[in-house]
Parts: sequence; C-alpha cells; structure tokens
Amino acid sequence: MTFQDLGINESILHAIDEMGFASPMPIQEKVIPCLLAQTGDLIGLAQTGTGKTGAYGIPLIQNTNTTEAYTQSIVVCPTRELCLQIAGDMTDFSKFIPGIHILPVYGGASIERQIQALRKGVHIIIATPGRLIDLWKRGAAKLDKVSSIVLDEADEMLNMGFSEDIELIFSAIPEEHTTLLFSATMSREIEKIARKYLRNPQEIVIGSRNEGAEKVNHEFYLVHASDKYATLKRIVDYYPRIYAIIFCRTKIETQEVADKLIQDGYNAEPLHGDLSQAQRDLTMSKFRRHNTQLLVATDVAARGLDVDDLTHVINYGLPEDIENYTHRSGRTGRAGKKGTSISIVHLREQGKIKKIEKEIGKKFVKKSLPSPKDICTKQLFNAIDTLERIDVDEEAIEPFLPEVFHKLDWLDKEDIIKRFVTMEFGRFLEYYANAPHIEEPKANGKREDSGKPHKKKQNKRNGIAEEGYVRYFIPLGKKDKLYPRELLTLLNKCSRRPIEVGRIDLMSNFAFFEVPEEQANVLEDAVDGIVINGKRVVIERANVRENMAGEDEGRHFKKHREKSHRHAGTDSKKSRRKPSNKNR
Repeated sequence: MTFQDLGINESILHAIDEMGFASPMPIQEKVIPCLLAQTGDLIGLAQTGTGKTGAYGIPLIQNTNTTEAYTQSIVVCPTRELCLQIAGDMTDFSKFIPGIHILPVYGGASIERQIQALRKGVHIIIATPGRLIDLWKRGAAKLDKVSSIVLDEADEMLNMGFSEDIELIFSAIPEEHTTLLFSATMSREIEKIARKYLRNPQEIVIGSRNEGAEKVNHEFYLVHASDKYATLKRIVDYYPRIYAIIFCRTKIETQEVADKLIQDGYNAEPLHGDLSQAQRDLTMSKFRRHNTQLLVATDVAARGLDVDDLTHVINYGLPEDIENYTHRSGRTGRAGKKGTSISIVHLREQGKIKKIEKEIGKKFVKKSLPSPKDICTKQLFNAIDTLERIDVDEEAIEPFLPEVFHKLDWLDKEDIIKRFVTMEFGRFLEYYANAPHIEEPKANGKREDSGKPHKKKQNKRNGIAEEGYVRYFIPLGKKDKLYPRELLTLLNKCSRRPIEVGRIDLMSNFAFFEVPEEQANVLEDAVDGIVINGKRVVIERANVRENMAGEDEGRHFKKHREKSHRHAGTDSKKSRRKPSNKNR
C-alpha cells in the first residue's frame, strides 16, 4: 500500500515524498482513512516510534479549514520534548499547505511569546496540559470551537498525574467533538479515560494490547545488588558501539551512576529532574547528535525523548510499574530496526520477570556475563575495524607526512601495531587484568543443600533476612497508606545515596523491609530521628527469633509502634492527641 491509496491530498503527499517516506506504517494504514472519513472517536494502541504522529497528524492537517483563523484541533502530550517533536513533524507534513498555522505551547518557554502567536490565529495547538490550561485561563487559547482533540501518549500523562488537567481541558472544548486517544499500553486508567471521554470508539491495535516492541529482544543478568555497577561496565564494554539509555529509579542513583561512568572514561551524561531546563535541553541535544553515547536517566526525565536508533535500553534494576518497563523497552527497536532491552536484576527482583513476560507476551533470555577475555577481544576487533574504515584525505595530510615519517622512523611495523593496540584499548586490558569476579546468586528455592524448596519460604515468613541483607521494622503500614512505592520514596528521600530495598512485608499497622548489609549503616544514619506527618518514627533492626511466626512477629513489635507514638508525643502538643487514620 502507498500513501496515495489512503486518500491523502497532493500537497501533503508532496511533503511526505520530500521527507523520504516510501510507504505508510501499519498504524498509518489503519488510522488515516478512518480519520479522513471522520468516522468518530478512536483509540490507537501502538508502541512509541511506530508512526503515530503521522497517523493522526496528516488527517488533522488535511481536515483543517485554513480560511478560518480559529483553533480547530488540539494535541495534548506529556512533555516539552514530545510537544516540540510533534509540532516539528506536523510542520513538515504541512509544508506545502499555504496559510496553515501550527503552534507548540509548553512550560519553560516565554508565555508572552506564545500568547502573541495565539492572537495571530492558530489552527492546530500542540500542548503540554499545564501550559494549555494556563493559556486558556488567560483567554489566549480559545478552545470553544475545537472539533478534534488528540491525547498522545495518554498512559504517560496519567503516570505523570495529569488526569485532573485532562478533565479541565475537556470541560473547555465543545461537547460535540472527536476524541483520538493514542497510547502504548491499555491500562485500567486508560480504559477509565476512554469510558469517560470517548463515545463508541473504534479501537485499532498494532501488535497486541500491551505488547513490547516487536523487534526488541529482552535479556537479563542475575547478580548480587553490590555487583550491579560492575555488571553495567561489562555490558557496556562488550558492545563497543552501544548507544543506549540507562534507566535508574531515583535522581540520586541516576547522578551517581552517571558520575561513576564519566570517572571511568565513558561518554555519559545524566538526565533527571534536578537539572534546569537549559541543562536538559543541552544534554538531550548532545545525545540526539550522538555526542553522548550513554544517557543515564529516570523514567520521568526521559519521557518524550524520541531517538530512533538506540541499540540498547539498560534497566539498572527493574521499575516498580510493569507499564514503565514497556515504555523503557519501547525506546529501542524502532523504525524497523532491532534493539535489545537488558535488565540487571538482583535476587529479589527476579519474580518481576515472570510478571513482565506475561504482560508483554515475550520471554526474557537469561544471559551469562561475558568474560574479560571476550570483552577485550571485542574491543580490539572494534579498534581494528575502525582503523580499516577510516577514509584517508591524502591531500589534507600530505604536508604533515614527512615530519610524521621522520618521527616514527625508529619504529618498525610491529612496534607501531603494538602501540596502537595499547593506546586504543589499554584501559580495558588494565581494568580486566584484575577485574573483580562477579558471582551469580543462587535462585530462591533451588539450593543444592536443601531438598525442600518450601523451607526457604518458611524462613522468610519466620522473620529471617535473606543472606546478605538486614531486616528492618517500621511502625507504619497499609492503614497509614504505606505501600512499596511510598516506602522506597521515603527511604531515598531521607538518604543522600540510593537505598536498595529487597523483600517488603506489609501489614495493616507496620511493615518489615530488607536492605543489603553494605547499605545498613547508610540507612540507619539517614532515618535517625525521622519525622513523618509531625510524628517521630523509629525505624530499627528486626532481630526476631528464628521460630517466630508472622503473627507473633507483629505482637513482638507492637510495643515498638507504641514507643514511636510516645516519642511523637514529646515533639508537639498536636502529637499528644490520639492518632487517627486521617492524621496518619
């Protein structure tokens, strides 16, 4: 099928041809005819990088009445970066349509300039939710005649907490309009949005409803938590031409990993929420131009970053939400190219692999770390390949050759080769000559010395920490709205260094969690004297008898919870009152 077969007008076809697109992508084949025919609301499910912008952008442009100066369509997306990308693509598609005006509006840019541009008349607004609402409230963005609204990467917007903003935007547009919702996954939240705002939508799915990108291989390495960075180094070294995003859970971890990589001589940059917008723009510009080889990022910071030729995505630990894994892995294997999603997993994260496999409909391949010899061989051959492919500009270097030949005249061919090899990958030889041994931990329930797999599980129930971990008690539980994500946020907010959390046992009024032994002192220093909602909370080691069952464990620590509240009573008059669920 060609673009001509889809009913696209000649002006847009001319632009498409100039952009170098030969044939439509699967989602464009299905969506464009529906939108051109204006058949009603639509849900499009496809991974990032599958041509969604063209699928809805081309029909929006073609259906625009350029003789009228009011806003007819709005595209709402989660980030400034995606906003600019969509606006750029739609501007390219509309290059040969006279009189059409497309404007991106987003936070971090001059709102006065955006207001001035809107006053001149804009047909299609591409916007982030917050800035669009701000412009609407100021009377600059007139939405009362909007006939089409697109929610692009709707799942990302919900993950970023934009549900209330989306509701406000829908209240500002006419009741009679067409809603187009595009998402990589069909979560419960997306289904809820669809039921609320879409009327009898047609659903177009490329792949399956929650499938990872088709051309992405999923691999994982099982290591001890303390070996994660050494494992990352080996993975990066084994792929000399790697061009990757390394995902971390927290801003602190992101900065630490990036700093270590830079110190070790890698071409890396961090990307997280503590950077200014100018720093973010510079970092992302360098990465897009391949001036940066490794981008170390948080999920939030990397949203909207669109790069077509990533070779790898590396998960420096699995994300809490499975949907985030789908978004991470979907950033590679795009535009028909193959990609690899690699996860560095410690023992406690291994169970998540099965859940992710079920969600994306694909199997992970468990890999063994490459040996130092394999890595050095790869690096050497890469250096030789690079040397062989260099184009020599005879004319440019000719004036310098006599002096070069004179300087190197005392070296024979073998000496020159040896020095070249040492110069090009000497640091790899030096590092891997005494590289630390990375041992794979034994999987749960598969110990050679135990004929009963359930015994391991019983030990965990009895309050015994996993080998290499320390178990802690916190006098907050589900009634206090403490769940794994909230616990991780709390601990990492207190600590200057990221805390790796293993097993978490949540009860109604209290919880237990485990951290690696090497991080125990860091944790205890960080949470000493911590105050939550005006109450001092005591987090301490859970030294529980080996034969203590889960319920006994709770009774054993009931006095510690009471102790925390007594401590809280000395902090302020308010805290002397009997605590209620509301105050917790």
